Amino acid sequence: MSNKKKEPSGCGCANIPLSVIIFILAGGYWLFTQKDNLGISNLLSQAQQIINPIFNSTPIITPTPETIPQITPSFAASIIPKNTPSNQPTAIKTAIPKTAPLPVNPWEKKAIRGIYLSRYQVTNNASEKMIRERVRYYRSQGFNTIIHGVWGNGCTMYNSKVMQQTLGYKSCPNQFQDQWLDWLIDEAHKQGMQVHAYFEKGIKIDKNSPIFDLAIEKKWVVPGVDKTYPAIEHYVLDVEIPEVANFFKNILVEFVQRYPQIDAVQWDDYLGYHAELPGKVDRTAKLTAFVQQMITGMKKANPNVSFDICHHNPYWAKRYFAADWEKWNVDRVFIQVYNDANFQEELNYVKNYDGIAISEPQFHRLKALLDNSEVKSVLVFPASGKPEQTASTVNNLIKNTK
Repeated sequence: MSNKKKEPSGCGCANIPLSVIIFILAGGYWLFTQKDNLGISNLLSQAQQIINPIFNSTPIITPTPETIPQITPSFAASIIPKNTPSNQPTAIKTAIPKTAPLPVNPWEKKAIRGIYLSRYQVTNNASEKMIRERVRYYRSQGFNTIIHGVWGNGCTMYNSKVMQQTLGYKSCPNQFQDQWLDWLIDEAHKQGMQVHAYFEKGIKIDKNSPIFDLAIEKKWVVPGVDKTYPAIEHYVLDVEIPEVANFFKNILVEFVQRYPQIDAVQWDDYLGYHAELPGKVDRTAKLTAFVQQMITGMKKANPNVSFDICHHNPYWAKRYFAADWEKWNVDRVFIQVYNDANFQEELNYVKNYDGIAISEPQFHRLKALLDNSEVKSVLVFPASGKPEQTASTVNNLIKNTK
């Protein structure tokens, strides 16, 4: 047998004195019964809140780069706006022109830069394409107004109910498209231009007029021959006759109602009586009353249309044509200066009114007219009968004056 001392086994509780064990149990019991008074329950509750997440919470997984959604550039841009001008409020955007505007030349400073086109320009059934291209051409040559014939030699260049009811003709006998003026006005307005309806020959007719025989039969013609222009003999329709006066007024009213978008109507020196007609008859007052009646009727039908005249200076018009147009209450006056002899004297009248009308013989004066700020507008009458060529000549002259 071995003489070694045995090692103790178990927890060793048997070696604790009984009195100590009783003391510990008694102390524990006392603490348990006094937990509410000592705040021990609160301490236990806080300890539980700290321990529970550790043992009961869901594991937190840190995503790897592969699990992060990839954001496309377009989507990212919609979430986080970039600091670009397109995302700034429109109220604070500043428009910066790409190029500085070109200086305005003297020609472009004129209020109206017009060219006359005869009513015959739309004959032979001129097509819509041709008419629209024509408008664009004159715009390219620097003109902003087309003064186009719509009446002449006693008939309309459009289908007129007034003509049909009064004279038995619906229009001039020429072939034309019924919508030609609608196309012209539409294209001109698209190009930023105006259209003025030109009543060529006014109250005068010649023997080629489709109403000449009827006018003679009705005794609508003033006795004698008007030889204002020696190349052709004219006969004046007597507007002192109520039937004649009403016919012209009704024609004008019908026109501005049928074409409500027309910008102006224009009459020229053919609205007048020649002084050399037989008999010493002063027709000035009667002609004034007639024109005032026409204008009143037109303005009542369409107040937006301007009634213009292109006539001789007021002294010459009244003395030689019985046209005291200063009393007519017209909207605009253009002084026609087709005679080069008294050009400088005519300018004294021009500066007091709305502009000047010239023809090819006055083109050498074009630069002086452009430089003269008192000349407000310039109208060009192609006496050659070739308006496209005339427009091109004017454009080239203007370019050479810079």
